[in-house]
Amino acid sequence: SGRASLALAALSQVLRLERSRRTGIVFPLQKLERHLAPGTDTARFRLFQPGLAALQRAEALFRSDRGHPIDYVSSAVRMDHAPPPALPEVCFIGRSNVGKSSLIRALFSLAPEVEVRVSKTPGHTKKMNFFKVGKYFTLVDMPGYGYRAPQDFVEMVEAYLQERRNLKRTFLLVDGVVGLQKTDHIAVEMLEEFGIPYVMVLTKIDRASRGVLLKNVLEIQEFVKESTQGCFPQLFLVSSVEFSGVHLLRCFVAHVTGNLPTVEAS
Repeated sequence: SGRASLALAALSQVLRLERSRRTGIVFPLQKLERHLAPGTDTARFRLFQPGLAALQRAEALFRSDRGHPIDYVSSAVRMDHAPPPALPEVCFIGRSNVGKSSLIRALFSLAPEVEVRVSKTPGHTKKMNFFKVGKYFTLVDMPGYGYRAPQDFVEMVEAYLQERRNLKRTFLLVDGVVGLQKTDHIAVEMLEEFGIPYVMVLTKIDRASRGVLLKNVLEIQEFVKESTQGCFPQLFLVSSVEFSGVHLLRCFVAHVTGNLPTVEAS
């Protein structure tokens, strides 16, 4: 199934599907919308709803070719080892077993030469890993927190979040099956305290039943509304296995790094 689903890494393949399945892959949140109680406010489900041109433009950024290389640049344990902050940057943080490396691998699936190491053992990423997307932006895979997190994780991540001037958005990954955990709340507090703009991404949505997913989405949306200031009000739902939400997330990354013409992003 890995191979069959890899076909959906490209938008052109998704567009061949029948309409409801296509919508479910590109806009997984909207697929859930049909199952909400009548009268539920769905404005937060559609804040970022790019058209086809924007989705295609974003996909082109994530597709490597000779004139547009996508490379793993380096790993750093301390800020003074980080590459110079030349390009707009986004970083991905989350609990050790949340599927962070798998998601980054899915985002880069159209650049198969990019090696994103996905470990069977949680807590494997002990360093900040920097990936350069042509001359457009850098994506950073941060060490996981919680279970088996590196001792110096907090110092490393706090220093990065506070000092990295070119950081445009932080993507906080939350397990879509279990929802917000205590360790996620600590990460949220840190981002809020530093005034860092961030987005919440629910991973592994292919493993959650519709009821569980809907419950988690509504609870987290409520939490974001009531208890956060720096979090983008729309959640992003992804499955690295089925590529649901991956196209939309690529587009949002392109948008926050300033690589989409504004008209297209609305």
